[in-house]
Amino acid sequence: MDDVLSIDTLAAVAAVSLLAALVVGLFPRLPVPQVVLLLAGGILIGPHALDLGAAADVQVLADVGLGFVFLLAGYELDLRLFRQDAGRRALLAWSVSLVLALGVVGALEAAGMVRDFLPVALGLTTTALGTLLPVLREKGLLGGPLGRYLLATGGVGELLPVLAIAVFLGTQGRIAALVSLGTVALLAVLLGVLRRGVHEGGRLAGVIAAGQNETAQITLRGTVVLLVTLIALTDQFHLDAVLGAFLAGVVLRRWVGEAAPLLESKLDAVGYGFFVPIFFVSSGMALDLPRIAEAPLRLVLFFVLMLAVRGGPALLVYRGVLPPRQRAQTALVSATALPVLVALTEIGLRSGTMLPENAAALVGAGVLTVLLLPALVVALDRRPEAATHAPATPGPG
Repeated sequence: MDDVLSIDTLAAVAAVSLLAALVVGLFPRLPVPQVVLLLAGGILIGPHALDLGAAADVQVLADVGLGFVFLLAGYELDLRLFRQDAGRRALLAWSVSLVLALGVVGALEAAGMVRDFLPVALGLTTTALGTLLPVLREKGLLGGPLGRYLLATGGVGELLPVLAIAVFLGTQGRIAALVSLGTVALLAVLLGVLRRGVHEGGRLAGVIAAGQNETAQITLRGTVVLLVTLIALTDQFHLDAVLGAFLAGVVLRRWVGEAAPLLESKLDAVGYGFFVPIFFVSSGMALDLPRIAEAPLRLVLFFVLMLAVRGGPALLVYRGVLPPRQRAQTALVSATALPVLVALTEIGLRSGTMLPENAAALVGAGVLTVLLLPALVVALDRRPEAATHAPATPGPG
């Protein structure tokens, strides 16, 4: 890896991270998720504003942060949801989104606005579940029936596009991508076997149980080793690392069993306390503002398409199981995207299959969804009618 960590840039990024948390704490009624402040702070200290550093200066840590975003999303997802109505409807909604995206972007390609329609089309079907988790948790939106549908639609919108992108658009070719996916699957099986061996007792089980807390933190250290190893092994094709991190989170939750809540609090502290904010600040620093300024209507177009293509089907698919206000919240959650778009545009630019102006507009539209849609989800929940359907036990904050 050629990226060199700049301590000066890291200090500026850490300051933005702290200030964002302080603003949210001091102004709890501010209808803006913390991630919005992180992105805005990144833009402010980036090369197009104060020029205190560039995203490449903290790329290594940002990659780990991206891994944590997907690891935590996978850790939150309960695969049993997909045997329930929530999972089936989420799969149906995503399938409709994919058909719409292929049709709309195919038309844009015919009009000469898109060079290769597949990466753009898949980008329109993504959902930033990992990005939304802190907001949904804070506002108590993950409890009750609504929470199940939000987690299912977010999990499908994060996993399936990444899977398709890794197979069809991996920078090292389809065979290498399939080998990478097979490696992740093998790792999952090995972890399952190891879990049975550890939980059956013995000295190793005792060491792990005794070392989960205090200074050893064995389970947490093992998780970090797993995540960083995935990123290191797939450094040349970013999406495979993202997919691996998501699946690792799913497997890890099953592996730790009853200790899941304890490990979750530690992962939140390490991820949301340090690495994840670096990723979002870095994303703000990397936003190509001059390129967006050259063609602002592209950004608006992609933003509208994300709402229509990804959010629109939710309004129909969830009829009969969610009231109109919660269907609107589900649609807004579905249409929120960013981390996968960042990785997707990197692949498209490296391979030459994506126009630079489309890459900038897609990421810019993703930033706009993160800036606006989560705040709308929260605002809808604050209305009096939402109290009827709100979870019985609100989350912290």
